[in-house]
Amino acid sequence: MPLMPKRVKYRKQTKGSRKGFATSGASLAYGDYGIKALTRGWLKSTQIEACRVAINREMKRKGRLWVRVFPDKPVTKKPIEVRMGGGKGNPEFWVSVILPGKIIFEVGGVPEAVARECLRIADTKLGIRTQLVSRAR
Repeated sequence: MPLMPKRVKYRKQTKGSRKGFATSGASLAYGDYGIKALTRGWLKSTQIEACRVAINREMKRKGRLWVRVFPDKPVTKKPIEVRMGGGKGNPEFWVSVILPGKIIFEVGGVPEAVARECLRIADTKLGIRTQLVSRAR
């Protein structure tokens, strides 16, 4: 079951603007280590879920994981080989809008080596460039 909102006010949304930088959610709030986005883009619900599963497997469920993003934007697509016109297509999948500086995942309660490896594996499953950040002690 992919991540998606339970209810939405409107089924379809416009593409919107992806300019600017993340202001909220740009620093570690829960864990000791995290993944910070360096580029902008959309993260599909399937990508977020794949990262979550990979991190939990690598940590062997010892530490704690926080997912700081949620896919609340529907993306529509028209069926294949359909002529132009006829309105907007149906919602196909859900995405989370990621701006540079946004913290995507946080982990805590595990040694640094384990956290680095978990987040490195998760980084390979994302479609944007990221950076590992840690809490300054």
